[in-house]
Amino acid sequence: MGILSGMANLGLGNLANADIFEDAEKDKAADTDEKAAAKVQEKDLIYDKSMECPVCGAKFSTKVMKSGKAKLLHADRDLRPVYEGIDATKYDVLMCSNCGNTALSRFFPMMTSMQCKLIRENISKAVRSPVFTGETYSYEDAMTQYQLALACAVVKRAKNSEKAYICLKSAWLLRGYAEYLEHDGEYEGNRAAKLKELKTNEEEYLLNAYNGFVEARQTEGFPMCGMDEVTIDFLVAVLATRFKKYDVAGKLVASILTSPSANARTKEKARELKEELLAELKKK
Repeated sequence: MGILSGMANLGLGNLANADIFEDAEKDKAADTDEKAAAKVQEKDLIYDKSMECPVCGAKFSTKVMKSGKAKLLHADRDLRPVYEGIDATKYDVLMCSNCGNTALSRFFPMMTSMQCKLIRENISKAVRSPVFTGETYSYEDAMTQYQLALACAVVKRAKNSEKAYICLKSAWLLRGYAEYLEHDGEYEGNRAAKLKELKTNEEEYLLNAYNGFVEARQTEGFPMCGMDEVTIDFLVAVLATRFKKYDVAGKLVASILTSPSANARTKEKARELKEELLAELKKK
């Protein structure tokens, strides 16, 4: 006899054998399904945008992230932004499917007539532009675009800062790819071997970014890649620390801490970096 058997006397016999916890379990399952449905989807944070190529004049479509739509979770120390539901780095390269001209979105329209000529002669005549058919760009799709962007930057004799920035963002992309695989992202093949490859390549790109920005600081003005002098100095200090260039990092940190244009947040991050430098130097 069920604990609700007395309901029959009240005309509610249909509830006499009811499972008193069934609805709670159903509500819990429904709540779980609702949260899963509400989870931010990458495809909802991007859209197809029509662009015109400055080299060949052709119009093409590219996927870009919706401005202000994605929620910023945090930034890595080397300035990589981490968003909820999307890796923004995947959507910061523009590639003309007609002539192969490819660049970071910041630099895409900034082409001289000589640079256009160099792209036409050295890229357009030989390139087989890849075709991306998915709803979103995969990491492999994005890496292909970054590699082509770097090749175009070399061909068009771009500034060191532009090439360094491409290398930096390529490293961010590889880091995002590794994080994706570490959290059980889909991959057909040896996951451990791929992770090792990604992390090795990330280091190579970061080293090139470091060398490029060091050179750019000596030969170019500010702002650089949309960053002011203090931001560039902090970035270079972070990379210098990573590659054990402690003398370079120390000088840049000291410069930031005494700079009247550095805000309190940047100075606090510089102090944290200084503490790390001092700890590393004590190990020697």
